[in-house]
Amino acid sequence: MTNMQIIDSRVICRQPGRYMAWPTIAATPRGELLVVFSGDRDAHVCPFGKTFLIRSADRGMTWSPPMLVNDTPLDDRDAGLCVDRDGTIYVTWFTYYLPQWRTDVARAHWAAHMRKVSEQDVQAWSSDGLIDPPGRRGHWLRRSTDNGRSWEPPRRVPPTAPHGPIVCADGRLLYVGNDAYERVGKTSSIIAAESRDHGHTWDAIGRIPMFPPLPPGGAINLAYLGEPHVVEVLPGRLVAMARYEERPKKQEDQNCFLWQFDSTDGGRTWTPPRRTGIWGKPPHLIQLRDGRLLVTYGIRHPLTGQRACFSYDNGGTWDYRNEIVLRSDAPNEDLGYPASVECDDGTIVTVYYQVETAGEPPCLMATRWRD
Repeated sequence: MTNMQIIDSRVICRQPGRYMAWPTIAATPRGELLVVFSGDRDAHVCPFGKTFLIRSADRGMTWSPPMLVNDTPLDDRDAGLCVDRDGTIYVTWFTYYLPQWRTDVARAHWAAHMRKVSEQDVQAWSSDGLIDPPGRRGHWLRRSTDNGRSWEPPRRVPPTAPHGPIVCADGRLLYVGNDAYERVGKTSSIIAAESRDHGHTWDAIGRIPMFPPLPPGGAINLAYLGEPHVVEVLPGRLVAMARYEERPKKQEDQNCFLWQFDSTDGGRTWTPPRRTGIWGKPPHLIQLRDGRLLVTYGIRHPLTGQRACFSYDNGGTWDYRNEIVLRSDAPNEDLGYPASVECDDGTIVTVYYQVETAGEPPCLMATRWRD
């Protein structure tokens, strides 16, 4: 049983008339909170996404205006964030491109924008074979060694996942993500990639099946795992979770539980993915100072909002009976991707995207709470 107390929930960043989504939060060694996200967008999928960063020096009570991190010629999406022990900041994201944007009659300004994007730009910022055609995407990382004031050039990374890599006890960066989304041919995997030189180079060291068995009945023709996140619970011992999706896609489908897979050798070998009892998607995992594991996730049906759940045994079991409701008041299902950090006073700050008022595009929100 938890003793959860909501301190407050508030908007932390809004771009009037613009769509923003998919945040990740982390703390610097000095306790400053950073949040990255994709913003200045027309819609959930569009050619205009950019990566922004905001910061808070007072445990999430107030936030700075957004600072631009990425504005590539393509759509910059799903910003992940990791802060190393020496203060180096790593921002990850993926770029996305659809050829039909160039000829979208219904959105003439999209086509006009894409006429400024050359085929050389598309080739430079995306890759073949990372997603089912006709889309293209690229997986990227940038580093900052001056607390996010300036950024090194982008470098390609093997995986992608919404919340980026983590720092392990041995100093490695570990990034658990999808190597691609080639779902029709089922040629993709979830991989564990490590960097031993602070994000400059990466090697894939482990592989996890991305396509679980289809549920019985024959109504589903494709099931896959995506958007994973990982936490190190003890040196070398890892707990990871992933989002579950089915085709035909049914957002409210009763099978959309989080799936879990674990490693005891630093990410080289993994248990087969298994379904948990936690209903929602996608996951973000942290370990609190008292040892508990916290996973946060979005609920898009029927009570739309943000949820959380604890494990008291390093991910062996999850206290889903005492699921924590952070928000249940979203006007629609375009929401989620909550990510959390624990402050030095024990406050947990969970950030997410959600519509505040029906008819408006989503903004970034945060719930500050204790347990």
